[in-house]
Amino acid sequence: MLTAGQARALQLAAQGLLQPLQRRPRRDDVVAAVERMRMLQIDTIHVVARSPYLVLHARLGDYPTSWLDKALAAGKLAECWAHEASLVGASDIGWHRAWRAQRLQHWAQRHALRVQQEHRAEMDALLDRIRANGPVRAADFTRAPGSVAGKPGWWEWKPEKRWLEACFALGELMVARRENFQRVYDLAERVLARLDPPLDPSTATAEPLTVRQRFIADTVRALGITTTAWIADYHRLKPAVGEQELAPLLKRGELLAQAVQGWKTPGYVHRDHADALDKARQGRLRATHTALLSPFDPLVWDRARASAMFDFDYTLECYVPAAKRRYGYYVLPILHRGQLIGRLDAKAHRADGVFEIKALFLQPGTAVAPRLVQALADTIRDTARWHGTPQVRLAHCEPAALASRLRACWRAG
Repeated sequence: MLTAGQARALQLAAQGLLQPLQRRPRRDDVVAAVERMRMLQIDTIHVVARSPYLVLHARLGDYPTSWLDKALAAGKLAECWAHEASLVGASDIGWHRAWRAQRLQHWAQRHALRVQQEHRAEMDALLDRIRANGPVRAADFTRAPGSVAGKPGWWEWKPEKRWLEACFALGELMVARRENFQRVYDLAERVLARLDPPLDPSTATAEPLTVRQRFIADTVRALGITTTAWIADYHRLKPAVGEQELAPLLKRGELLAQAVQGWKTPGYVHRDHADALDKARQGRLRATHTALLSPFDPLVWDRARASAMFDFDYTLECYVPAAKRRYGYYVLPILHRGQLIGRLDAKAHRADGVFEIKALFLQPGTAVAPRLVQALADTIRDTARWHGTPQVRLAHCEPAALASRLRACWRAG
């Protein structure tokens, strides 16, 4: 039986968050990290680095964000609806396209079908334009004053953006690249033709059960160890995954059952992590990493899982009225040596070179040892420098005494 701490270490190892990278990051590490997580969720909030870049920074450290953009443009990654809008490895995109027909309950798919019913002719014209003239951005279209949908000159007005996104959700368009984080859309067949590695044609005819089992296995692999309750959310599978559904995967040895102290149901581990599981049982997986996590990091995006695994209750408050927020607008969980020990609300003032920490909160009962203080100071400083905002300003801090100790570390360099 694993202890709760050993289970956490196994999950962190699978996610690439157990220990810091022991060398300088390389370009291929970006794709490898996405493939390890199975997906990289996209979000546009920009008070600090956008989420996909921040998720990679937590795993790779000081890497150029352009590497992610170039991997997408080179066809090593592809964009699709997965957990939400996400980047996935090129070798996985065929499975996601095969699953699209099974995701009719997803809001993006339902919305796209409604738009298609109302504007099929306009969407076809848009596809014809892209076929003839090449990729487009939503920003390439402007709304002509007084224009009405359906009149000549439709490309002069919105809602072209809605049509582009509907064609994307329906699989007719894909994202060829991003420019200043804006999607550049092209015909799906042209994007698929330059994937690296090439698209596996067999995925197009994969049966729904085959795809579902593939995603179940991928989720268990990505999480390191999980209960059935946490599997469905990762790929937004419906209905929920039950114990009986895992029986075939257990029978052929793809999954391994593992009891965990305090868990009322079995844990499951992918066979790819058998060696890591043995190390966890022996207490040989040592968590040494400290990182600031995106709210959309796979480690914490399932709030119930984060609560159960790390005893960390987390709510993203950017959609909560300011007066009702407890911690801040865009709060980053703090990972330290296998525990989620706090959170901070930050904003990168890029023009001024300032990384502002509006508030920092440690979890109640956290021992403020010198090693923790130094690791947290180093992580904040390194994250600030990576943002191009090397001057750190700390305002509110709980416990209050931590603030002066962090500032002393920053002054010492």
